[in-house]
Parts: sequence; C-alpha cells; structure tokens
Amino acid sequence: MKGSLIVVAFFVLGVLAGRSGGMPEWMLSSGTSFVALCALLLCVGISIGLNPDMKSDIKSLNPRLALLPVATILGSWMGAMAAFFLMNNDVCSLLHHRQLTDCLAVDSGFAYYSLSSIFITEYRGAELGTIALLANIIREMITLLLTPLLAKWFGPLAPISSGGATTMDTTLPIITQTVGQRYVALSIYHGFVTDFTVPFVVTMWCTLA
Repeated sequence: MKGSLIVVAFFVLGVLAGRSGGMPEWMLSSGTSFVALCALLLCVGISIGLNPDMKSDIKSLNPRLALLPVATILGSWMGAMAAFFLMNNDVCSLLHHRQLTDCLAVDSGFAYYSLSSIFITEYRGAELGTIALLANIIREMITLLLTPLLAKWFGPLAPISSGGATTMDTTLPIITQTVGQRYVALSIYHGFVTDFTVPFVVTMWCTLA
C-alpha cells in the first residue's frame, strides 16, 4: 500500500511539474521515456535472475495449477471486454471514443502499473497511459485490501489471480498470510509468468488498435 501511494504521489508531482512549463527540453522528448523503459526492463530481469529459488519453486507446483496464469490472463481479458460493452452501448457511451483494444491493453498490465503505463503512453498517448497507471494501481490496492474477502468468497486462488504480476512481490505477504505457506511457490510462479507477459501482450493490443 505504501509503495502504491508513493507511486501515485510521484505521478501527481510529475503532472504538476509538466503543467508548470519549467521542464527542460530533454525531459520532454519521447527518448527519455524509452530510456526509462529500458532501465525498468533491466531491473525486472535482474530481480528475476537474483531469485535462487525460482527454479525449485516452479518444479514443486502441481501441473494443473501451472495453468493459473493463463486463467488470470484470459479472465482479465474477458472482464475488460464485458466492461467495454457495458460502457459502450446505446444506454451508456462512456467509452465511445475508445476501441476494445484500448481497454484490453490497459487491462493487460495485470497490476504492473509502471511498465504497462510506459508502453501504453508510447503507443497510444498520455491519456490512455494515465488510465493504465491508475487502473493497475487500483487492481493492486484492491488485492492488498480485499485478499481475505476474496479468499473467503471465491477460494485461495482468487487473490492470486487478482494480484496479477504483483503476486511475486508486493501482494505476496498478504496472500501468504491469508491462504497459507503452501501457496507461496504458486504465487511467485504466477507473478513471474504474468510479469513476463506484460510487455508482449500490452504491445500486441496497442499495435492492433
């Protein structure tokens, strides 16, 4: 929760700095975002490479549970499609200026707000990138706050799917505390796989728009 609030605070500071008109020219170029994106991907790769237990954790999984990331991805896309059609019809036209692929791109961040919002900003503009940032932060915060209720109502796998790419780091403690140590390996594996897919699926939906 604290980390998410810090990210939101820096986002607000960035908006205020951009509106002030006093930013140097080199910070306004698209190349700056690309460099930041490359640095972020480097950090993700390093964090994955530094985990000595990743291989053994994956091997200990039940083969059927290995499909949980696939269920998370497909379920997220189905939810995005349902939301798009509910908010883009004759009764409600909140998304009349957006395409289905825009909603799918935002949803494909799987709570990895930093990486997905940069990709979407590069491909589809700052407005959709901002929406992606907020939507994925909200997904992480919902998981942090509602994990006990999700586990009680829908079972131990529900908060793992809800957490998306964050189940290998920020939401792992609350998930472990709620559903038990037996799901630690699954949670890490789930976060790793969804984390890995974010750049590819976000780019795919952005380029299809």
